[in-house]
Amino acid sequence: MASNAPTSPKNHAEKTHISNGNGPKSKKRIIMQAFVMGCGGHMSIGQWRHPEDRSSQVTDLEHWTDIAKLLERGRFDALFLADVLGTYDAYGGSADSAVKTGTQFPVVEPLLLVPAMAAVTKRLGFGVTVSTTYEHPYQLARRFSTLDHLTKGRVAWNVVTSYLESAAKNMGLDTQVPHDERYEIAEEFMDVVYALWESSWHPNALLYDRTSSTVTRPDLVRKIDHAGKFFTVPGPHLVAPSPQRTPLIFQAGSSGTGLAFAAKHAEAVFVSGHSPEVVRPRADVIRATAREKFGRDPSEIKIIVKVTTIIADTDELAQRKYEEHKKYADHDGALTLMGGSGIDLSPFPHDQDLSKEPIAKKLIASYRWKHLEAQQWTTGMLAEFGSIGGNGPLFVGSPSTVADHLETWLDEADVDGFNFAYVIWPGTYEDIVELLVPELERRGRVSSSEVPESLTLRERFVGRQHVGNGHAGEKYRWT
Repeated sequence: MASNAPTSPKNHAEKTHISNGNGPKSKKRIIMQAFVMGCGGHMSIGQWRHPEDRSSQVTDLEHWTDIAKLLERGRFDALFLADVLGTYDAYGGSADSAVKTGTQFPVVEPLLLVPAMAAVTKRLGFGVTVSTTYEHPYQLARRFSTLDHLTKGRVAWNVVTSYLESAAKNMGLDTQVPHDERYEIAEEFMDVVYALWESSWHPNALLYDRTSSTVTRPDLVRKIDHAGKFFTVPGPHLVAPSPQRTPLIFQAGSSGTGLAFAAKHAEAVFVSGHSPEVVRPRADVIRATAREKFGRDPSEIKIIVKVTTIIADTDELAQRKYEEHKKYADHDGALTLMGGSGIDLSPFPHDQDLSKEPIAKKLIASYRWKHLEAQQWTTGMLAEFGSIGGNGPLFVGSPSTVADHLETWLDEADVDGFNFAYVIWPGTYEDIVELLVPELERRGRVSSSEVPESLTLRERFVGRQHVGNGHAGEKYRWT
């Protein structure tokens, strides 16, 4: 049984994929990521009230170290930390609803969480969201190099340009930087950090040679002398080369400009969509653009989709669990989260049909798959459908049922893995680790053996330690 999910999966047993090391005809291994945020609820607003939920304990260190150990035990590849730099203040014309309902508020700083989680794990990777619009590349390069050292090469950077108007105002601007200009800034930002990470230090520069009393060879460290439209950075980089040098690059742009940016820079791309039929064309565009415009190997760009799961031993038990979660859903919080795009649905009563309201047309289109036969769409329907997991697939069922749906996405959308959002913390991930992962292991979708501790996150994703093979950062490498 699957609620609010695509139709039942077909039999794709005849399909095979590129080997993952277990033989020439082995199935594609799923990239497993936990999709989290330093707040209570994240994508399922209101679930912090559930008696088994602990997502409100984000300021406790054990909250993070415990989940990291659980995910590593469950053979997750990475924990991915989302982030925002402002409040959701479109709904009702203020941040009051976000503050009251806990819609991604309050939220702690994600980068500071990583060292503690890295200290209690050996294999789990960590992806962190940081904006190019409000950071400075010189400082960001230093922080990520430090994290890459401390994690022994297990860190990724989710490159975003930010979208909240409130973030712009809190960063000293009168209004949000226009969309295309944000990407123009991001392009130059990437030039700077690539130069710092790849070009400023020769691999053999750091010596700590007692005989010659030399820490670093001056002739093997150089400035980057960047002088551009948005940034002036002479260099050199302050940190010696880390295991990956450039962290693994994540990206989630959905516009034409964003998809082109992903095709050039990303090694893993988060693509949104409610069905394989929607996601597959976007994945194909990214891979084709990477190959045709930038000369990259498309197989080195992994496509990741966000999913939410509610799992129990049987479909019936999972459905009961879903109905229980619905009791704690905060519909005002869901509508507040939808306001991230600037849409304010607060003037519309929950029973009002929005089908002919221009302001809601795009939202309705994105949720229509959850109720295809509906003749009208009310504010309340949008709130209900968005209250658990937000937009995107919600799979409710037994381990076998959920695994069937995941395999459908792998085969029909040609994705490489999933960002698993949580409904309750840590219960959602406990169910994945204890119930779903063994089923995926039986199907050959999750490796039955542990990943070597020596592998960097990039090696796990694309098979190489450093950027290369046409990646935008490769041209900056010291030669």
